[in-house]
Amino acid sequence: VQLQASGGGLVQAGGSLRLSCAASVRTFSNYGMGWFRQAPGREREFVAAISGSGRSTVYADSVKGRFTMSRDNTKDTVYLQMNSLKPEDTAVYYCAAKVSAAYYTKLREYDYWGQGTLVTVSS
Repeated sequence: VQLQASGGGLVQAGGSLRLSCAASVRTFSNYGMGWFRQAPGREREFVAAISGSGRSTVYADSVKGRFTMSRDNTKDTVYLQMNSLKPEDTAVYYCAAKVSAAYYTKLREYDYWGQGTLVTVSS
């Protein structure tokens, strides 16, 4: 399984970005997917997760109401729409895959990781 994250960049506070994560898997809907982030000097933390069907999502409190995770199982891709960005959202964002149709919020539960994409939010 390979995961390729993209879409990061530099944006001003209050702006928006959409991250994508393309997966190379046989049956994408069999995988629960997650987004995590790691800021400099901090541990990697959970951001959002989605079930294999896309019907269920869960978010960290810090991003609830601002970020939306979705997936297109015809394109083997998940997305993270990030609105109202804040400087504290600055981090490397990683997508992760779990061989299960459910969603998971803990880092250690995931089986595969992408390489990360940097998001920088300026004040």
